[in-house]
Amino acid sequence: MISRRSILKRLSTMPLLGGLVGSAVPLQSALASTVVAPRNLAKELGIRTFINAAGTYTAMTGSLMPDEVMETIQAASKEFMMLDEVQTKVGAKIAAITHAESAVVTAGCFSAMTLGLAGVLTGMDQKKVEALPLLEGTGMKSEVIIQKGHNVGYSHALTNTGCKIVFVETVEDVEKAINEKTALMWFLNIQSDKGKIMHQEWLNLAKKHNIPTMIDIAADVPPVENLWKFNDMGFDLVCVSGGKAMRGPQSAGLLMGKKHLIDAARLSMPPRGSTIGRGMKVNKEEVLGMYVALDRFVKLDQKKEWQMWEDRVAHISDTVKKVNGVKTETFRPELGNHTPTLRITWEPAKVNLTAKSLQENLRNGDPSIEIVGEQNGVSLTTWMLKPGQEKIVASRLKEELSKAAV
Repeated sequence: MISRRSILKRLSTMPLLGGLVGSAVPLQSALASTVVAPRNLAKELGIRTFINAAGTYTAMTGSLMPDEVMETIQAASKEFMMLDEVQTKVGAKIAAITHAESAVVTAGCFSAMTLGLAGVLTGMDQKKVEALPLLEGTGMKSEVIIQKGHNVGYSHALTNTGCKIVFVETVEDVEKAINEKTALMWFLNIQSDKGKIMHQEWLNLAKKHNIPTMIDIAADVPPVENLWKFNDMGFDLVCVSGGKAMRGPQSAGLLMGKKHLIDAARLSMPPRGSTIGRGMKVNKEEVLGMYVALDRFVKLDQKKEWQMWEDRVAHISDTVKKVNGVKTETFRPELGNHTPTLRITWEPAKVNLTAKSLQENLRNGDPSIEIVGEQNGVSLTTWMLKPGQEKIVASRLKEELSKAAV
């Protein structure tokens, strides 16, 4: 756990926290106050907690924040600050880490997409900012070009601005689709293998016609290099979730990119009202917590982390394979949720159990465990496990598979 001295040292290096560190006595008094055992609200309210062997799903509340992040959040909650100053100073730190001209903490990746496009549409024109999502008669552009293979529900973040989606497949389609209404060319990294146009060619087309580009890499970290890869590549805006691999607040994300676009996007963000982004509020605690989470993440020994995940997967695999008829396969998704993943299948003639039943048995057990159901088996990851939980997961899986053995 991070020491009081370490957290004060970290906070004191950030100019925006002058008010926080300047009043050292109340902060230290708060940190030094007697720790009272918190209420167990999950137990009190009857909320199920579980071992997360599934991954960083929003429905499962993403990831768990490290002590370092939580202590930063708690310390920041003791003082008032100006929200814009917090965003500006933190944004400068984040931009330096991610090789971007500028950055801002948003209310998740979805919010980053909406706000980023808003900035593209309005520039620094306050009247246009207040007009969104009504585009007609404002002089704003109104179309976003997307490859058909990238068409998933998250593109709704773009239509929130009032824009229309124009779908394309080939380079020729892009050339035909671009017109005076084209505001943005959007790329979904996790679906890049589903489109016919890859990253660099997409960028080349956009630059040829002077069209801004945005890439969504919501769950595409690790590898850690993705945090700056697409800024270096030349995308004008890059959007990523903060509450997954980086283990920041689940409600936080990052919008990174060209300074003039980030400045414009911030006009649609709180604390300003009369904007489409007013409800996308990020408090000072989340902004600071997100910065510390990012800073911590990029400094981790990534090879050591990966080896730990692999060792956990291997333990589970070795355990369940002892059941007759059970087979395992270890793989790593290349585009998103890029971590060691274990797929478990079994011969129905030897193990009389459906994937859904196995899921439910683990979910309803004590402790409750979440895994992912597949058509012919189940899969799981280990990067969201607490130390030692891989042994519990392995034991319970073996127990349920063994009970169903014919």
